[in-house]
Order: sequence, then structure tokens, then C-alpha cells
Amino acid sequence: MSEAGSIDSAAVAAVREERVDWRFRSVAPSLSGLTIGEAAARGAKLFDDGFLGPFVVLDEEALEHNLRTMAGWCAERGVALAPHGKTTMAPQLFERQLAHGAWGITCANAGHLRIYRAFEVSRILLANQLLDPSGLRWLAGELDADPDFEFVCWVDSVRGVELMTEALRGARRKVDVLVELGADGGRTGVRDTETALAVAEAAHASPALRLRGSGGYEGALSHHTDDASLRLISSYVDGLRELIVAFNAKGLLDDAGQIIVTGGGSAYFDRVADELTKDWPDGLDVLPILRSGAYVTHDDGFYRVISPLGEHPRISGTESFRPALRAWAQVTSKPSDELALLTIGKRDASFDEGMPEPRLIRKGDGPPSTLDGHVVEKMNDQHAFLKLPASSPVEVGDWIGLGLSHPCTVFDKWPLIPVVGPDGETVLDFVRTHF
Repeated sequence: MSEAGSIDSAAVAAVREERVDWRFRSVAPSLSGLTIGEAAARGAKLFDDGFLGPFVVLDEEALEHNLRTMAGWCAERGVALAPHGKTTMAPQLFERQLAHGAWGITCANAGHLRIYRAFEVSRILLANQLLDPSGLRWLAGELDADPDFEFVCWVDSVRGVELMTEALRGARRKVDVLVELGADGGRTGVRDTETALAVAEAAHASPALRLRGSGGYEGALSHHTDDASLRLISSYVDGLRELIVAFNAKGLLDDAGQIIVTGGGSAYFDRVADELTKDWPDGLDVLPILRSGAYVTHDDGFYRVISPLGEHPRISGTESFRPALRAWAQVTSKPSDELALLTIGKRDASFDEGMPEPRLIRKGDGPPSTLDGHVVEKMNDQHAFLKLPASSPVEVGDWIGLGLSHPCTVFDKWPLIPVVGPDGETVLDFVRTHF
């Protein structure tokens, strides 16, 4: 297995030198003027020290548990991990993922790539086509300037290969590429072996590219865990293996060095690992890489249900992930005994894979207690509609703690997120996101 990737720790540490001010709308005004590091050192309390609701927080114990659990499982299964950074866009969390042995960090576009390189992430897998001439010329400069920088991205058409080759004219280092495998009903990627071979042959012949293997994303094919869905996922991943074998048979991987094959979002990484760690033909040095990103926080919705380490784990002998994201919103109105309105909406919390789930209630200065039987039925831009059961304890002024679904559409709403300790209220640190 390849050694872990790296990040510039000094650049990450410099994040904490940024001053806290009005841009971070939920952070207590009393912390304004302090650096992020100084504010973290204050040990402020969410409800006692003036944080402005709504706000989203990260649970430190759950974060560390998820980082450790995923790293240990990948090491045990013999797969590398290049977590998708688009989930958090937080170099502080990238640093922790790399410290737990991550091979590199995955990005989605040239803008992400530029942010990663600002923190000198040493290995970056761009799980997409990169055809923009400006982006490719900038990438070529990064590769030329840093011989330790490793980069790989998708190709899925001969035309794409031609465009990349033209934009990279004059670059000193070749750009590593993987042929992306798609599927009917999926997103990008070749749909058949004949097309895949044509793209691979074009990449192999390009003076600007080096063919390294195959990759794709199985999560676009299903959002279910029934037997038929899991068989579909396994069959797709087996197709990634077949491409490697086909490319090798034609001598297209002779210059690849270590061959890369990659799949694996946060929903089916168990099935991806099962297929990619099967025996390979003799002489093939293949590195299987997972790109799961949402595992770092898990969730109280979509991934809780579908993850291999969710509430009904498909993996035995490994602890399940824990939800590390929570939102807090105040009850601002109670028009009837059946309805309350919360000060949180689509601008604050995810809603694309399920509504926030009421989990806790905090009355006055008392500690939070469990809240059952309450449902957020819908959200507007700034309000959540909370359906109240009979004899609900909810009153105007109460604070409701909400579990969130699909972390990938939460982090982008919060440029500075408090990290809280075991009591759920004491701030230990802040995570700065870059979207």
C-alpha cells in the first residue's frame, strides 16, 4: 500500500490566524476581533456566551471516531482512501484525514484543485473530466513546479483526450488519467468496452497524458440496499476490473507504473472493496482506491440508512459511524398545538436527501433532553415547520437540536463551524470551510 499523502501543516495552522468577525454570522459577537485560534481557546459555551442561532456544530468525539474507524477498516481491507474533499472543503479536516493514513484527497473541479494546492495537498484525484484550457495550463504549471505533486483525473471520450492534449502542449510532465466507466442511468463515463478501449488507446498515444487505469462512481446507480441494488453495484465495480485487464492485454498500461482503480462513495464502499481486492492477474501492480467523503461526519438521514457502517451495518466486526453534525434552532412561533416554526431553513441546513430530524430540546438554562415524535415536515428559506404530537413539550423560546441528512449540502452554508466537546456545548475548536 502506498504511503499517506501530505498537506502543508503550516498553511493549515495559518487558518487559525484569521480574525473572527461579522462574516461568521452565528459566532458569538463577543469573540469578534480574536483570531480563530484565540476564539477556540476561550472554551465558549454555545448558549451561555452569545452564539446566534441558528448554528451548526461538529461533535469532536464523533469526528475522531469516524476518522479512526474508516482508516482502520481500509487498512484491514487493503484499500487506499482518497476521501472526497467536496463534502467539507475544510483543510483542517483534510489534515486529519491524511494523518489517519489517507492516500490523498479527491476533488470535483479546477476550483477545488486550486484550493487544495494552496495548502499543498500532495496527491489529488479529480473525479471528473478536466477539459478547461485555463485549468489545464494552471495544472501543468503546478506539476512542473513541484515534482512531488501527484495528480490524476478522468477521461471518457477521444474528443476529451484531444482537448487535453492540445491545452497541455509544451508541458514538461504528463497528466495521469483514468478511463471513467459509466452505466445506463448513471452520469458521465464510457458505456461500453469498445468505447473504453478507444479512449484508452487515445490517452496512451497522447504525448501529454499517461494512462494509469480506470475509475468511476457507483453511487449514481442506486440509492437502495436491497439485494438487486447491491448486485448492480457489484457488477458495475467488476466492470472497472475488466477494463484494467483489457487495457493491460493491449499493452496500454506498460508505462503506468502502479495501476490505479477507484470507486467508492460513502454508500457502497463495502461492495467496491470486495470487488477491487479480488486477485488480479499475475504481474499487475494495482492500487484500489476508495473516495468516500461523507463518512467523516456520517449523518442522521441518508447515510445512516444506506452506509455499510450505518444503523443497520453490512460490515461485521467494525463499529458503526456516528453522526457528527448537529443544528440548533429556536422555536420562534407556535401558531397552533400542532405546529411550531423554527429559525432554520434551506439557507442553513440540508434538505435534498431528507428534512432535518428533531433529536433534542433545550428549555431555558437546563440541559438538553431527548425529543421524540416530532417531525420537520417542510422548510422555507429561513423557517422549518415542526409538526407537534399531542402533549408536545415544545414552547416558543425553546431550542431544538436537529440531526442533518447528507453532509455534502451542509458544510457549504457555514464558513466557520464550532467543534464541541462531550457536553455538546463547549467549543473546543472551529473548522473553516472554503467554498
